[in-house]
Parts: sequence; C-alpha cells; structure tokens
Amino acid sequence: MSQTLHVVILAAGQGKRMKSPLPKVLAPLAGGTLLDRVLDRAKALRPEAIHVVVGHQAETVKARYADVPDLHWVPQEQQLGTGHAVMMALPTIPDGAQVLVLLGDMPLLETETLSMLCDLAGNEVAILTARVPDPAGYGRIVRAHDGSVQAIVEHRDADAATLLIDEVNSGLMAAPRERLALWLDKLDQGNVQGEYYLTDVVSLARQYGVPVQALLAEDPNELLGANDRWQLATLERMFQRRLAHGLCDAGATLADPARIDIRGDVSVEPGVFIDVNAVFEGYNRLGADVHIGPGCHLIDCDLAPGTTVNAHCVLEGMRTTGACDIGPFARLRPGTELAEGTRIGNFVETKNARLGQGSKANHLSYVGDAEVGADVNIGAGTITCNYDGANKHTTVIGDGAFIGSDSQLVAPVTVGPGATIGAGTTVTKDAPDNELTVTRRRQMTIPGWKRPTKQES
Repeated sequence: MSQTLHVVILAAGQGKRMKSPLPKVLAPLAGGTLLDRVLDRAKALRPEAIHVVVGHQAETVKARYADVPDLHWVPQEQQLGTGHAVMMALPTIPDGAQVLVLLGDMPLLETETLSMLCDLAGNEVAILTARVPDPAGYGRIVRAHDGSVQAIVEHRDADAATLLIDEVNSGLMAAPRERLALWLDKLDQGNVQGEYYLTDVVSLARQYGVPVQALLAEDPNELLGANDRWQLATLERMFQRRLAHGLCDAGATLADPARIDIRGDVSVEPGVFIDVNAVFEGYNRLGADVHIGPGCHLIDCDLAPGTTVNAHCVLEGMRTTGACDIGPFARLRPGTELAEGTRIGNFVETKNARLGQGSKANHLSYVGDAEVGADVNIGAGTITCNYDGANKHTTVIGDGAFIGSDSQLVAPVTVGPGATIGAGTTVTKDAPDNELTVTRRRQMTIPGWKRPTKQES
C-alpha cells in the first residue's frame, strides 16, 4: 500500500441500552475496554495516525486514555450519524492518505482482516461484509448482476425483498481521503433516522464510476459489537475463548477453556496446566510445567518452572525463582519472592517477604517485611509484627532457624542462623545464633479451682 494510512475510530455514541453511566466504548472487556481492543488492532497496522471521534462524555473517554500517546481526538458535538462523524475527522487527515474507518465497539476484529481490507481498497473503496444467519438490525449489501456492490441499505430503510439478503455490512470502510471527502460532502439526511449515513458513500462512489470492493469476512463474529449487557457478556466469552486458544497453542493445558478469565496478558511455556475458574489480571508469566489449581487468582505474577499453586490461592505482585509449592488458600502479596523448594501452606499470608531455598511456612502464619534465609521452618500461628502504628520494620531470620508455633517476632528484630524460637514466644530482642530463645511463664496448676457457673435470675 503506497498511501499513508490514517485510522478513524467512531467512539461518540452513548449506548443507552447498556444502562451504564459510562459511554459504550468504555464498557469492560477482558480487563480492558471495548475501545482498548479496537485500538490494539489499529496500532498493529502501524498507521500514520489514529483519530478517535468522541461525543457523549468525551472528556471521560479522553481521560481514560490520557497516558496513551499519539491519539488524535476529534469532537463530534452533535451525533448526526456515521457519515457526519467521519466528516469531523477529515480536516485532520492530509490528502494522499488512505482512510480506514473502524467502530469503537467491535473487539473481535483481526488485524489480518483489516490489513486485507486496506489492500483491497487501494485507490478505490472497500467495505467489510459477512453472511450471517440472522441479519436483523444490519445494513444489507445489495449487489449488481455482475456481483459488484451496488448499495448498502440500512435495516430501517429496507423493503421486504432487501430484508431477505443475508450479506450484511460491518460499518468498516477503507477509501482514499480525497474521494471520501468528495462523497461525504454530498450526503444528505433523507432517511428514517435523519442522519448522514457513511454507507451512502457506496452508491455515490458508483455514481462517480468508482468500483466498490467487498471483503467477505471468514468469521462473521468479527462484525459483532455490543449494544446491551447481554451482547457485552457474549463478546466477553468469545474473546476469552480466543485467549484460551492462544494459551493452548503456546503449550498450556486447560482443564476447561470455558472456565478461565484473562484480564490482561498471560505468557506460558510448554507444560503449563491451568485448572478451572482461574482468573489472571495484569501481566503474568508462567514457566514450564507450572500447575495452577482451581479457583486461583493471579495478578502480575512471575512463576518459575515447576511451581505449583494449589486451589484457591490469591497471588499478587509476587515471583518465584525456582520450583515452589503454594497453598491451598494462601495469599501472597506484592514484594513476595520465593526461592527454589519453598513451601507456603494453607492460610499463610506474605507481603514484601523473601524466603530462601527450602524454607517453609505450612499453616496459619503472617510473614511481612521479612528476610527469611534458607531451610527455615516457620511454625503455625507465627506472626512478624512489622507495623508499629506508624512505620514498617523488617524481621531478619537466618538460615536454618526454627520458629515455634504461635510465636510473635516484633520487628525490627533478627533471629540468628540456626536459632530456635520456642512455641508461644514473643521475640522483642535479637535471638542469638544456634541458641534456644523462649519467653514463657512456668506452667501452674491451681488445686481446687472451679469454673464460674451462671447464676439463675
């Protein structure tokens, strides 16, 4: 394609049937928005510029993408139709450019399809179409006897014969900027909705003797948008299925592709197994042979090969540097780093804690702001008391230390290598290397003591 490419995304609609305080293009999908997915496809084409036409809650849309560079915002203060929206964008597009018009609520588009559409258009006009079993609501593609596209008739303006046509318009179009400007200038509002239809460009092109090419999409689902919450939920499942398929292609095994939610990016190596109802947010990297149990929730995690995450764990901002065993029912918070052979058991919480090779905390413990050496045993009910009400402090536990059950380590404090902390101990001073440290009152039995009894009223 010799022309430079400018992409125009129509994102001005309100989406009343969504029944949402947000504009439709900001409806959530797979951890992003509908518009996110369209932008992803547009950027993959490497266009000269992307122009986003905004109207309803324009400032809300622009604020959502304040950190995204190189987006040209085009205001459409009056929503007078798709043709009018493109009219608003044309003054910012130079002559000699090819214009690709996309809709902001079509997340299933494939970059390859859009590239083929641009190539097909060349210096003429091309539209994307599909054959669907239920064409209700779509504009129909009317072809001439030679098979060329003669016109696009919107559903509301179609007669009975036209409504029988099953080839429908996607709303996507590619055309040279100069020709598009000429035809848009000749649009009128003589239709049921009183709007300027972009689709009328097709009949105008034919009047000027310019052929209109049609690219028939192999997968009609690419044309799907979302006008209400049910359609949005349907798109979510379709999008998730595509993401699941990608994980399988990369070598992962999914217990059920229909029961996984990816709300960001997941990178997998061969041998990964993901059980049902796992949820991934942000960016997650799963090394070879990582096993994710049922009901787990991972956010921005980096798991080394061979790591096992058992059922119903919540992991966020953590990493393993070797094969580890985690859970079930563990919560590992940001800053957690586990070395080879580490074991974190049920109902253990960690935060900003580094555990060395072979260390373990098997049950019911909190380890926060801690530097834990290798081969450390942390008994059930152990707490690192890291917060004094104003500041966080660090607990250091040396290699080979043994922390007895129900111990409290009041930071800042250091437990030396090989030290043993007796069960039920509150450590407020550094515990020396290879020694037993214990704080307990001597056990007593009081002869003749009776429990209180409830007095009758």
